[in-house]
Amino acid sequence: MILLTGLLSCKKESLVHKKGYQLVWSDEFDYRGLPDPARWGYGEGGNGWGNHELQYYTRERIENAHVENGVLTIEAHKEKFNQNEYTSARLHTKGKGDWMYGRIEVKAKLPLGKGTWPAIWMLASTTPLKWPDDGELDIMEHVGYDQGVIHANIHTKAYNHTIGTNKGNQLSVSDVSSAFHVYSMVWDEEKITFFIDDKSYFTFTNDKQNNPATWPYNQKFHLLLNIAVGGDWGGKEGVDTSIFPQMMEVDYVRVYQKK
Repeated sequence: MILLTGLLSCKKESLVHKKGYQLVWSDEFDYRGLPDPARWGYGEGGNGWGNHELQYYTRERIENAHVENGVLTIEAHKEKFNQNEYTSARLHTKGKGDWMYGRIEVKAKLPLGKGTWPAIWMLASTTPLKWPDDGELDIMEHVGYDQGVIHANIHTKAYNHTIGTNKGNQLSVSDVSSAFHVYSMVWDEEKITFFIDDKSYFTFTNDKQNNPATWPYNQKFHLLLNIAVGGDWGGKEGVDTSIFPQMMEVDYVRVYQKK
């Protein structure tokens, strides 16, 4: 496990030039109200999402996802909603932002407490999606019972946690719930590298066998932002019901591609 300390300023950085890249999609959250419908859609429902999660993901409900003061806030509440005991939001860019290769950056501050499970991640934009065959890219996952440990993972048909072949790494960052950090991923046809504040800590390399079971990452993917509550991983040590509401705050989302 790698250790990382230090703060990034909460002030927005300017849209600096990334060497060899150009900005192709972004949300600076310089508006107020619900997330911009031209950029964001919603995953909705309370069926456990394949992980026995406890929340109901709502649609266009300002209590669970709103923008003000230059920040997107995704908020999980303990409240009865459609047979679920919690609410939250799961935002995605499918059909509004889909990319093959690039540099994806999200500056965020994470929730705190046992039972929270925030994620910044990507899924293939295929319809219907077949998991894990179509691939998953986890830019950031954090489970509240293991405070300050950030995970990056990939999932494919050959490499995933359900068969014990998961590939990933973790990084300890002491202040993830009190300060903003930049969670990013650089993806091309050769490899995928994951970063926190531009410090790399996991790389997955294409084996070049033209095998979609090991490299399904030659197709378009979209971005997801969410807070789950409980679940097989997030709820492994239970849920502290006294901590809610809990928030993930997002300062910006930026996607760059090579010129």
